[in-house]
Amino acid sequence: MHNILLIGSGGREHAIARAIKKSSRQSNLYCVGTNQNPGIAKLCKEYFCSPIDAKKYNIDFAIIGPETALAKGVVDDLAAQNIPAIEHTKKLAQIETSKGFARDLLTKYKIPACPRYKIFNLVPSSRGLTAGSKNKQDPKLDPAVKPRDDEICEFLHELGDNYVIKADGLKGGKGVKISGEHLLNLNDALNYCKQLLDENSAFVIEEKLIGQEFSLLSFSDGKNLLHMPLVRDYKRAFENNTGPNTGGMGSYSLENHLLPFLGEKELKQAQQFNLATINALSQEFGEPYKGILYGGFITTNNGVKLIEYNARFGDPEAINILALMQNDFIEICLAIIKGSLNEITPQFMRKASVCKYLVPNGYPDKPFANQEIDVSQIAGAEHLYYAAVNAKDHKIYTTRSRTLAVLGLADTIVEAEKIAENMANKIKGEVFHRRDIGVNLT
Repeated sequence: MHNILLIGSGGREHAIARAIKKSSRQSNLYCVGTNQNPGIAKLCKEYFCSPIDAKKYNIDFAIIGPETALAKGVVDDLAAQNIPAIEHTKKLAQIETSKGFARDLLTKYKIPACPRYKIFNLVPSSRGLTAGSKNKQDPKLDPAVKPRDDEICEFLHELGDNYVIKADGLKGGKGVKISGEHLLNLNDALNYCKQLLDENSAFVIEEKLIGQEFSLLSFSDGKNLLHMPLVRDYKRAFENNTGPNTGGMGSYSLENHLLPFLGEKELKQAQQFNLATINALSQEFGEPYKGILYGGFITTNNGVKLIEYNARFGDPEAINILALMQNDFIEICLAIIKGSLNEITPQFMRKASVCKYLVPNGYPDKPFANQEIDVSQIAGAEHLYYAAVNAKDHKIYTTRSRTLAVLGLADTIVEAEKIAENMANKIKGEVFHRRDIGVNLT
């Protein structure tokens, strides 16, 4: 019997919980979440909305869902208690938590996946310091010198009209602004840079990549990778890929595990980038990268390039992938911990999948919270995934993030999309979804 700790309470974690309980190995599942997710709670021995003492529950290993937990060093805390985790220490998680670090790491190790880029940091000054000061990083003693507008303008002019500005830290998928979409002129770009500097956030300005985006997720034991089917994610809030960026409005995969706009050549290139990156991380920090490496890639005229890396399962991509997976999930987790992923052959159903998220009206800027959601018309809940909801008095209420996801599985993308859309239309409440997910395949 395995005692497993799951950290997180969104749709991704609901998918992980289901994969754990599908295993042939018996387990007790404990979950620590930020909201009362009824779907996960039904699968747990105990469910908590506050931190727990993992030693008290004899936890054998933990699985970390959200990136915020990685950034806070949850894996480091568990390691101090000799509890292994599926995901990474705070140092290794920088591949996601710092856009600048990721670009510099790939450049240092000659991994040819980056566009032209430049990092703009807040540089400490010596003003206000007294001789012998022991804490030169204290912002009260050491005000930061911000990059000058002319330095920013110079690089923007070099890139012309094709640039992207990315906050260096975690912004829940909402820290990226793109020229011609979110930023319509130079003033818009400078104002966004000023906003980030006022928030004491470093940022990256990089060349805008033109092409089709895709996600490649790989299990890693630090030496070996086990690749998952390719997935296409939809970040923009509204149909036809318009509106602000979000954490992800939905995703699809095809029955051949490729995508309509790429083939085996592009797949191999992305797989090589993932392998080179885990090797670079291990060399940089002297410890193996164990868990998930999620590459957000784009096909361009110059081959495959990296948009960004994530250090955990994607949400919604995990919903597609784990529903298709035929491997025993607990066995994969144990192989990651032991370093024996090379002994496992990946097995995924040859079916298409379409995931659609329902989100509160007003999302992502001004979402309506505490609104009741009715899912009573859904016949069978095996493809309904609860996310940012609260369960109270046998009713379900929205919070301020994505509410729940529906998944269609079928032999073709057309059939899978119809299943997902039919389910989405049966959910009642102050929510909306993108109807073009799985229809518009680019």
